[in-house]
Amino acid sequence: SKGIGGDAELLSDSFVFEAPVVGPFGKQQFVDAIGNVDFDLGFPDWKGEFYNFQIDVFEPNKVWYMAKGEGTNTGPFPTKDLPATYKKVINPPQICSLTIDPNTGLITKYTIGYVADRSVGNTGGLGGLYGNLYAIGRPLPFPEALPWKPSLPYMAFQRIGSLLSKLQG
Repeated sequence: SKGIGGDAELLSDSFVFEAPVVGPFGKQQFVDAIGNVDFDLGFPDWKGEFYNFQIDVFEPNKVWYMAKGEGTNTGPFPTKDLPATYKKVINPPQICSLTIDPNTGLITKYTIGYVADRSVGNTGGLGGLYGNLYAIGRPLPFPEALPWKPSLPYMAFQRIGSLLSKLQG
């Protein structure tokens, strides 16, 4: 499903979805959430790019992979009452995983949106749905859905560290 969901029949009853600042969601909460977003309608030309699939050597029921993608918002998104922006989205590479129950073959956990290089694309370094919304000019109004900005304490820490390094050098 272009990397944002799948058929509910493929998910175990104990299924968990997690992203960097979203979740954990159980099966029904996840299915309900993705059911409210018509990605195909909003991005009919979406080209998902999934690569580097590999089995976790420490957890053989888990498969890690990278995901990118791009497309143009030519339809209503994220809801049917919001018109197309005609802006192109270019995702950064994101690390994702699927954990599969070996007894049933069903997915027990799905993780997405862990950005590997925030300088790639036009999502402000955000992954998942937050990145797509940011790229089309519809960012959600809370810090977790906006590009990273250094806080005042972080900037002070950096400056003090730089000053101490110069004094020692």
